[in-house]
Amino acid sequence: MKDTVTYSQIKSYIGSTKTIRSTLIGLGLTKMHKTVTKKNTPELRGMLSKVLHLVKIEE
Repeated sequence: MKDTVTYSQIKSYIGSTKTIRSTLIGLGLTKMHKTVTKKNTPELRGMLSKVLHLVKIEE
């Protein structure tokens, strides 16, 4: 497993539930096509699995 993970928001959160929106904000994704690199932790992987239909993960 790599030390960092890079991910981008590729779809809009419009029409999603409040928990999905707050998860995206917690991940640091506030705009479309924004790319974030963070340390790879189990907590981060769990958050990404909840919004997998809205993000693209590059390892």
